[in-house]
Amino acid sequence: MAPELDHATSQFTESLVDVSLLKEIARKGLVDSLNSVNGAKTLVLDASLAGPLGLVTEVSLLKHHGVDKMFWLEPGALSSTTTNIVYLCRPTIPYVRIIADHIKQHAKESRKYTYTLLLVPRTSTVVTQILEEEGVLGDISISSYNLQFIPLADDVVSLEYDNAFKNLWVDGDETVIYDSTQALVTLQKLHGLFPRVVGKGDAAARLATLLTREIPKASNTLPDTLLTPSEKIDSLIILDRRVDMVTPFLTQLTYEGLIDELIGIRNSHVELPAVLLSPPTSQTANPNVAGSSTSTLPSNVPISTLKKDAKKKHHLTTSTDPLLEELRDINFSSVGKRLNAVARRLDEDYKVNLQSKTVAQLRDFVGKLGGLQTEHQALRLHTGLSELLVPLTRTEQFNKSLEIQQNLLASYEVSAQLTAIEELIAEGADMQMIVRLLCLASITAGGIKAKFLENLKREILQAYGYNYLPLLLSLSSPSLGLLVPNPLPSSASPSISNLKYPFTTLRKSLRLLIDDTPEGIDDVENDISFTYSGYAPISVRLIQCVAQKGGVISNPVEKAANGSGSKQTPQGKMQAHPIMGWKGFEDVVASIPGETVDIVQKGVAGRSPAIASLLHAPDKSTTTVLFFLGGCTYTEIAALRWVGRQNRGRRFLIATTGIVSGASIIESISGVKQPLGGSRTAMI
Repeated sequence: MAPELDHATSQFTESLVDVSLLKEIARKGLVDSLNSVNGAKTLVLDASLAGPLGLVTEVSLLKHHGVDKMFWLEPGALSSTTTNIVYLCRPTIPYVRIIADHIKQHAKESRKYTYTLLLVPRTSTVVTQILEEEGVLGDISISSYNLQFIPLADDVVSLEYDNAFKNLWVDGDETVIYDSTQALVTLQKLHGLFPRVVGKGDAAARLATLLTREIPKASNTLPDTLLTPSEKIDSLIILDRRVDMVTPFLTQLTYEGLIDELIGIRNSHVELPAVLLSPPTSQTANPNVAGSSTSTLPSNVPISTLKKDAKKKHHLTTSTDPLLEELRDINFSSVGKRLNAVARRLDEDYKVNLQSKTVAQLRDFVGKLGGLQTEHQALRLHTGLSELLVPLTRTEQFNKSLEIQQNLLASYEVSAQLTAIEELIAEGADMQMIVRLLCLASITAGGIKAKFLENLKREILQAYGYNYLPLLLSLSSPSLGLLVPNPLPSSASPSISNLKYPFTTLRKSLRLLIDDTPEGIDDVENDISFTYSGYAPISVRLIQCVAQKGGVISNPVEKAANGSGSKQTPQGKMQAHPIMGWKGFEDVVASIPGETVDIVQKGVAGRSPAIASLLHAPDKSTTTVLFFLGGCTYTEIAALRWVGRQNRGRRFLIATTGIVSGASIIESISGVKQPLGGSRTAMI
């Protein structure tokens, strides 16, 4: 890296929003909640909170603050060696009834405990009402632990809600909108008001209204940050997931996205064969062994054995994995080349350093050895992980699914694609793959012929079970409208007609498809469409409509190369333009179902800066917060990082209710839950 670029980058980094503050707030809140209960305590934990808590704290910290033992919150007897029992859970009815049963059981057995209930992220009148109905309200102290945004990376924060999409658009429970508002208010308390709030979607509009009305008129008790627009953040862009349902139903093709699709990532953790995570044997660890840099496993360990091997959770984080940042956002087809290049470089580094002769040279080598070994272990892990993924990407069903997706995106012989989906059902393909393809066909084609749709639904129920009937009904409901007949029957709700998605129009106006032929491969690699091998996510194109308008019309990399377009910096990046709402794309955005939002927050009278504050200076770096209500995918994050790298002076902070995929959305709606397994004792 050139010195001037290095300096510019460090200068840019200094002005960024520090997400580690959010982690500290979460840790401090948990410690304060535990310290409010004096003495040793038994912690009974909602299993869905174990992953999120593991991202902000460690078991050692809990033990330091009096936690003696931890258990999952589940039906059955609960015994404790401490007089204090602390329940930590989401405010859901089943959990509250289990707690009431524990208290009543202990009363029958004449065992006396002091009970404390910590609700995440806030208390609920429903919880109080149920405890009162069960006759145990007087026996338990109720408080809250306000867990909000959790940093997943330097540029990604998440509320880590598992079922936000289902709660909003299937159950009609808008609690997540309020909780999201509170989390965004916390960001404003730290950094100042969002000068501009731009959004798309009905749920996004409700969130924006709640957020901008949240600040009360009486300002005497408010911090200054809630009275004046931020100097670090130039805007908040809110998209609700319903605005773009095409993207999550497609198969993610970036490295991290494909891991999520084929293996599963939950709370930034992935379950892998333990042999991949254990230190290499002396032979594979020896840098002198020829080819050892590329060797991942002993030759006598076949891939089939790996798949059956004991599993171990691994945290995907750049803080301990030097290769993850380089690999996570690239198309999986490029991962092999990148790993090979890293292996060759490491091999050269070992050879050069082993030729050290003087004491000073040896001292330098020893100093570098730790970093080389860490990188070598990371290379071993990712090569082994790639070896697990490759066979899964070469199956006939996987490639047939990709082909159907590409044809549906291009509106090519839709009826033939529906027949291909029918064939996949007959082959016993995964249920969520079938439903995703069917929803994709319905969205992109404006619906499916009624007779064909009914036949497909019947075949799904007969092949996979009638327990999936609620799933199909939910997908066809007016609130979602993801699986609808074309034309709509006269008895159909008007709300379904209003939800009809203008995909074919957007495909042209937002330049969604890029030719991935050998002649057009450069265009794909120089555009966000690399994430899906030729398809640009609609959600990211909409964000470009606000934050990188030129990138919607043509590839920004081409502009930089041709010297045209926006003003360029010495480093070859285009200077980020000011946020001016949806200007220039009003008609395109209006064609998408859902409300359009554009609000300027001026702060309290007398404290609002001049309008020029909305137009940040060219030499000043700023952060744009992007909030996905209902979840975002790893490929959307990868695409947004790519957009951020093309601009100078703007960095994106991606915030979301949770990380989703097509599979997780379908599973949450259907009610299919992954078994937690393990023992009664909880582990974070």
